[in-house]
Amino acid sequence: MRLARTFSIISFTILLVAAGFPAALCQKSAETMERAISSTPDVAVGAQYDTTHVYVAPVDFDRFVSSVLATFGGTTSKKVVTHVTPTPSSTFSQLILTPVGTISAFGFTTPVPYPYGIERTGYLVTDMETAIRAARLTGADILVTPFNDPIGQDAVIQWPGGVNMQLYTHLTPPSYKALETVPENRVYVSPDRADSFAKGFLAFSRGKTVSDDTQALGIEIGRPQTTYRRIRIESTFGKLTVLVTDGQLPYPYGREVAGYEVANLAATLAKGKNAGVTVLVAPYQVEQREAALVQFPGGYIAEIHSQVKQ
Repeated sequence: MRLARTFSIISFTILLVAAGFPAALCQKSAETMERAISSTPDVAVGAQYDTTHVYVAPVDFDRFVSSVLATFGGTTSKKVVTHVTPTPSSTFSQLILTPVGTISAFGFTTPVPYPYGIERTGYLVTDMETAIRAARLTGADILVTPFNDPIGQDAVIQWPGGVNMQLYTHLTPPSYKALETVPENRVYVSPDRADSFAKGFLAFSRGKTVSDDTQALGIEIGRPQTTYRRIRIESTFGKLTVLVTDGQLPYPYGREVAGYEVANLAATLAKGKNAGVTVLVAPYQVEQREAALVQFPGGYIAEIHSQVKQ
């Protein structure tokens, strides 16, 4: 393990030197990152508290919630009107608890203050102050410093590559059932920032790299004649898939922020179609996964997949 850590420092230093940084500064930066990886506190709570943030127009709000329940099953919290930003605003808010992932739905009746609406997920953390310190240590920017909301605290952070996430705590800790399947947070980043994002998020989440495939089939990003790099990460926060691309993507790839695993893809798509869900990319198979991309009423785009039995 000590040898592996030493090799990691050397490798990171070489990358920085190649990018034009002074060698002494690079060595210091690499050692700082290594200390971050080994000393970051564990602030994650559980994958069922990893909520995908979905913003829809108020007129579409109820139809969106109903379509998610019809497609995946589950329950909801009570629909409320509240404010979830540190500056004045008002929104419908409802939590959708499905067996395959949790969604926080928002329908703002006022303009949405920056940078809200571009944060992709909310992660429940054990302690906000500790989580913010850990995020800074592992390379994240704090876009919105912690503030009190009606039920706890919130903050918004940004990782290298422009990936925005919310961190939150509740005054009364929530208790949700464990998920039947854990959804994947789907992150598109450039080759220039992929390693920085992955290193930082791995350190923050205390996660592990499940796979790093530099020759993943391009059909997964709508470009079947090419290959691309795909990194899969797992942690207590849940699953995260990093799709490393040049950004030259056909619609709707790059618009989906979550992938949901279901037992039977065809049956799930049929339920969704009956509830107004549109199939944007017809089912295709790669390795042991059959997947499709869909759009829910209100505009939310998601990947849905099932495991192919051999």
